[in-house]
Parts: sequence; structure tokens; C-alpha cells
Amino acid sequence: MAEPVMGRTKLKKGDTVMVIAGKERGKTGKVLSFPSDGRQVIVEKLNIIKRHTKPSQKTRQGGILEREAPLAVSNVMFLCGNCQKPVRVGMKTLEDGRRVRICKKCQDILEKT
Repeated sequence: MAEPVMGRTKLKKGDTVMVIAGKERGKTGKVLSFPSDGRQVIVEKLNIIKRHTKPSQKTRQGGILEREAPLAVSNVMFLCGNCQKPVRVGMKTLEDGRRVRICKKCQDILEKT
């Protein structure tokens, strides 16, 4: 599984998160990536911007393209699959020595490996 970027957050690529602040508040989506230094997150189909692009070798078709813009990590929270609420994520060491992420509300282990 992907490691959190720069140790700033306990979120990982592929996690489901809920936006808790800003114009997209209350919406949920999947984490696509962590651009730059890990203080921002790109969430699937949220915070859509329109980018005016000229045709080039990379983008043959120019025009107005829609894509996701980064959100601040502080504006999103992990969405627990068990309690279906935005929760804080904690770490716990199991008996066999593995460190796993847990939901702070229901104490459920988040990754099933």
C-alpha cells in the first residue's frame, strides 16, 4: 500500500475522504494523489477547475479542459467504512508487531492486510 507523504498526514492514495470546509463541504471522493509536499490532496471529481489549454505535443486537442484542483489536507477527513462518518485516524501496534491505522471513533482497523 502507498505510504503517507512526508509524514504530514495519515491519509493514503485510494482512501475515501469527506470535505469538511470550503465550497465542496459535505462531498466525498477518493484520494488520487498528493501534489508537492503533502500539504494538499487531489480528490476524485471534487474541486473541478477549467483550464484553458493550447494544443501541443502533449495535448493534441486544445480548448477548455476540466480537471481536479488540489485541496488543503486540513479541509478533508477520512471517511470510515464502518461508522460512515468523517473520523480521525490513529495508529496502533498489533501483537505481531505490525502498525495499522485505526478509526478513532469505532476503533476498527482500517486496512485489511
